[in-house]
Amino acid sequence: MITEQLDKIYQLLFERFGPQHWWPGETQFEIITGAILTQNTSWANVEKAIANLKSASRLTPEELCHLDLSQLAELIRPAGYYNIKARRLKNFINWLFDNYAGNLTNLESVDTGKLRAELLAIKGIGCETADSILLYALDRPVFVVDAYTARVAVRHELIEPNADYERLRELFQMNLPEDARLFNEYHALLVKVGKEFCKKQTRCLNCPLEKLPHTLNSNHL
Repeated sequence: MITEQLDKIYQLLFERFGPQHWWPGETQFEIITGAILTQNTSWANVEKAIANLKSASRLTPEELCHLDLSQLAELIRPAGYYNIKARRLKNFINWLFDNYAGNLTNLESVDTGKLRAELLAIKGIGCETADSILLYALDRPVFVVDAYTARVAVRHELIEPNADYERLRELFQMNLPEDARLFNEYHALLVKVGKEFCKKQTRCLNCPLEKLPHTLNSNHL
């Protein structure tokens, strides 16, 4: 039943919005950097920070490894919370060099579960960021959950309102084929419908999911 509901939601969203071409980024490391910088800010601000790193020829693990923390913070200033995010980037870089010789290709042979646990152990890397790195940069079949995912799932009665991140992630991963491309597109479509219709205050009129069973008793989400 849940599988059928999730399939229907995906079909309706894809028919309305089409492919979303996520995640923007020319390299794996750019995608990882974007995933870390996008915490608590808009993507437009992240793009400015990444543009600064590119202009300074610093957008590689090697360059950031040798870059002073204060210099890094200044380059990513547009992303907001730049001192905190500079430390988070450095924490990721240190982990990469300490464990994998600073080379992302060395991650390819690491089991997804082990790699996820290691990412979550890095200070400043939470579930959503770790899963974004795994899915979008490393092409691992890990479903990314965010506020938009929660709103759609709760309002369409797929899960209880107090479900935590892992419970939400399992809802999608256990009821969909284990396919990184599918997870990528599905999450991007959920973000799209969340931004346009399934906001904190619902706007159901003309929503592609309008005719599906839903509740309006969750406007606080």
